[in-house]
Amino acid sequence: MKIAIVIGATGLTGKFLTRFLLASDTYEKVVVFTRRAFPESHPKLINHVVDFDSIAEWSHLIQGDDLFSCMGTTIKQAGSRAAFYQVDYTYQANVIEAAAANGVTRLFLVSSPSASAKSPIFYNRVKGQLDQFAQQQSFATLVLFKPSIIFGEREAHRTAEAVGKKVLQAATQWIPGAKRFRPISGKTLAQAIVACAELEQG
Repeated sequence: MKIAIVIGATGLTGKFLTRFLLASDTYEKVVVFTRRAFPESHPKLINHVVDFDSIAEWSHLIQGDDLFSCMGTTIKQAGSRAAFYQVDYTYQANVIEAAAANGVTRLFLVSSPSASAKSPIFYNRVKGQLDQFAQQQSFATLVLFKPSIIFGEREAHRTAEAVGKKVLQAATQWIPGAKRFRPISGKTLAQAIVACAELEQG
C-alpha cells in the first residue's frame, strides 16, 4: 500500500485524479496540498491547505511514494506572464524538488505535447523547462503526460479552450500526425494517469 501526493487537486484534472486515487486499492493514503480546501472528504484523504509561496514552512510534509502534479493555469487567469510562470513552473518545481529530496520515488507530471525548453512560444517553453527540471531530479520513475486541450466543467469558463476543442476535434480527423493534439476530458486523463501508476507500480 502506497501513499500518493497530489498538487493541483482542485483543478479540472486534479479533482478526478484525487477521486480515482482514493478509490484505488494501490494507495492507503492520498495527501493533497491545496490553496483552498478540497471540496470532498474521505477516510484516506489528508488535505493540507498551504501557501505555495512559503514552501519552506511545509516541505517536510511532502512524504510518500508517488507525486502527481497536474497544477496549471492560463496567462489570462493568472493575470500576467510572471504570475503564470509562478504557478506553472515555480510552484510545481518547488514541490517536485522537495519531494525528490524527501525520498519520493515516482513522479507523474502533466505537461504539453509541444513542451520544449527552447520553444519561442512562452507557454510551451515554460512547460518544457519544467519537464527538463523534473528529469534532473532523483526520481526512479518519471512519467510525462502530454495532453492537448483538456476539456470538462471548470469553475472559470475558458472560451478559447472551447473553440480550440472544436477546431482540434475536426482537424485531427484528417490532418496526418495530428492525433497527438486530440482534446481529452479531464476525467479520462485522470483515469489514464492512475491506471499508468497502478500498472507501473513496483
